[in-house]
Amino acid sequence: MQGGTRGNLMVQTSELHSPVMLQRCLDLLQPGFSVDKPIAIDCTLGLGGHTEALLTQNPTLTVIGIDRDPSAIALASERLEQFGDRFIPVLAVYDEIESILDRLEIPAVHGILMDLGVSSMQLDVAERGFSYAQDAELDMRMDQTRGKTAADLLATLDEAELARIFRRYGEERFAGPIARRIVRERQVAPITTSTQLNKIVVDVVPVAPGKTNGHPAKRIYQALRIAVNDELGVLEDAMPQAIDALAVGGRLVVMSYHSLEDGIVKDALQAAATSSTPVDMPVELPGTAPVLKIITRGVERATEIELEKNPRSASARLRAAEKLEGN
Repeated sequence: MQGGTRGNLMVQTSELHSPVMLQRCLDLLQPGFSVDKPIAIDCTLGLGGHTEALLTQNPTLTVIGIDRDPSAIALASERLEQFGDRFIPVLAVYDEIESILDRLEIPAVHGILMDLGVSSMQLDVAERGFSYAQDAELDMRMDQTRGKTAADLLATLDEAELARIFRRYGEERFAGPIARRIVRERQVAPITTSTQLNKIVVDVVPVAPGKTNGHPAKRIYQALRIAVNDELGVLEDAMPQAIDALAVGGRLVVMSYHSLEDGIVKDALQAAATSSTPVDMPVELPGTAPVLKIITRGVERATEIELEKNPRSASARLRAAEKLEGN
């Protein structure tokens, strides 16, 4: 077991990161690696669980591992040191695929994996502020060296903008009342910890007796995390870059964790898998043929066996596609 120390924390990588739907991802990506010396991108490296399995299964494969979190890059690099130069760590946001490949002078890749959302490490380390289950400062930045924290947003955004974020990114029914209470409470004292935010949400959101579908603040935390890290904007920018970066026969596998992410992924894949020739044209026009073939039937979910092994896979939604030659 390998681990790493960050601050006064000892992080055990194999304990913190149980890769979601690992075998299914490996199976879907594998046909793209039939070429000599294939290259893949793990767009959301985390602690490197998926990348480790890919490199182990494919002795000639090189994986470019992208993550915006310096701690994740450091820990994954330690875990994957055994693979030498077959692992290329890149500290960046994954909507920079095009520029990363240009810098590495790589014209195309043969597989791309996106495992979206917050990583196990970020959830489990209280100091990161991602979880409502632990008392911590409300940070929520995937890269803690830059950008505004969740506490900053709670302190500076007006009621209307807070409500918009909660409604749009958290699909929260009580977005307005929660935003109103936050603005009122911050006039008394800054809202900087999960304990403070939890109390506000619990006081506002009515909970039906016997209802057990999670903490009432979970949608607020999701919304704040998405806003802090511009997660949906990054995904929208990354999808066309990922499709363009694939060599013919290469495969793209994306796991999302809520309907907002899945909608972006679904729309991007369907658009690339559809001819843009007008329907009334008798022949397909040059440059309009589909560039992807969708290889999953709708969205795939974790199996019962997977759920028993890894409960965090419960909300995973997997889609995959293969690059076509086009015209």
